[in-house]
Amino acid sequence: MSMPVKGKPSRPRRASASGGTDRRVAHGDATRANLVAAARQLFGEQGYAETSADEIVAAAGVTKGALYHHFEGKEDVFRAVFEQVELEISDLAAALFLNVPDPWEALTQGCALWVEAYLDPAVQRIVLSDARAVLGSAEVRVVESRYGAVALRGALRKAVNAGVVERQPLRPLSQMLAGALGEACLYIAEAEDPEAARAEVTVLIEKMMTGFRVSPPATD
Repeated sequence: MSMPVKGKPSRPRRASASGGTDRRVAHGDATRANLVAAARQLFGEQGYAETSADEIVAAAGVTKGALYHHFEGKEDVFRAVFEQVELEISDLAAALFLNVPDPWEALTQGCALWVEAYLDPAVQRIVLSDARAVLGSAEVRVVESRYGAVALRGALRKAVNAGVVERQPLRPLSQMLAGALGEACLYIAEAEDPEAARAEVTVLIEKMMTGFRVSPPATD
């Protein structure tokens, strides 16, 4: 008499290929983020020249191989840090540009906040002291334009559409204002009294912007 065939014991399920890939991607993203965070702190405290790749990987808790998996080297890590700082400053200003109801106040307050961000010594060291020396003026200008001038252009467009700023070619105007704000930041960074320098710059920004403001209609 034949015996009934018993069912085969079930095997543990393996993670799907896509699930494994997702975990690897998430792990890689986390490793890269740790490297950037560690490098940002070191570059901000010590400067680029005084920071070694060994210090970055030690602070991030990863191997040197992990650094070279995600970046070409220390300069490439610095590039990522510089872009992150520029993006954060742009996002801070853009939040005011977009969310303050009065378009004029949004424009002037956003510009003032942009400059105020450079009171942070780490931001000064990364953006104003090291970026051009490490990456070159041309690349720095591209990054600053991508994050700074684009946000400014949006704020200017909002003010023009609201009728508080005269209609102007927005691309060159935003580039020129971004350049002026960059010089203002450099002035603050080099000042013996950064707070006093910031106060001076804030007044000058509003005076400069007033030149583009639509004059209110005369009243009898």
